[in-house]
Amino acid sequence: MNGVLIVARREFLSYFATPLAAVFLVFFLGIAAALPFYIGNFFGRNIADLEPFFSFHPWLYMVFVPAIGMRLWAEERRQGTIELLMTLPLSITQAVLGKFIAAWGFLTVALALTFPLSVTVDYLGSPDNGVIVVSYFASWLLAGAMLAVSSAFSALTRNQVVAFVLSVVACFTLLMSGLEIVLAPFRGWAPRELIDLISHLSLLTHFSDMMRGVIDLPGLVFFLSLIGFGLFATVAIVDTRKAR
Repeated sequence: MNGVLIVARREFLSYFATPLAAVFLVFFLGIAAALPFYIGNFFGRNIADLEPFFSFHPWLYMVFVPAIGMRLWAEERRQGTIELLMTLPLSITQAVLGKFIAAWGFLTVALALTFPLSVTVDYLGSPDNGVIVVSYFASWLLAGAMLAVSSAFSALTRNQVVAFVLSVVACFTLLMSGLEIVLAPFRGWAPRELIDLISHLSLLTHFSDMMRGVIDLPGLVFFLSLIGFGLFATVAIVDTRKAR
């Protein structure tokens, strides 16, 4: 466990060692705040809630999370520092967990800095703060799930651009899988079980369910399972490349 924390601390501080963190946070916070006001009709709805804010998170994360995840392993390979990392008294699992926790922690900071919107809603009306808290929790899980997927693709290549593109495509596919436009081509020939499986793989569906203010068990299990699968795949890929 100490090894995981050491790697996590090193990686987390590295985000703030360059202007990268400030640039990312400014862009994320600016876009996250602008979308509900200019596109989500925040004031025109006359409802004191943050639904217009959270509804854009899946699409924001589809770009911003791969931008953070692409450097987790691709950068290590490009700079040749992965060999040094592998010589440390750490297991591959510890290294993967440490880097993931650091990146997820950075995304947590970005999400936490959006709290002024919650304060604004409380000032303007009487929102259901329980729903807001659960929505923040769902958004946090969604970011972690996309980050785990991005981590696996980052481990596949030393090119960060390739890792970014693959991660965006994968996240977009997982978001869209529950929509009718994706399911319709399967309805004519695929068995019901396959259609249900594709539908249940949708990040958007599970996130939308939790935005109602209820932490449902299927959604929680889905997000945690996707995180676990992404980290397991990352460990397997890094281990295979190390053996080569």
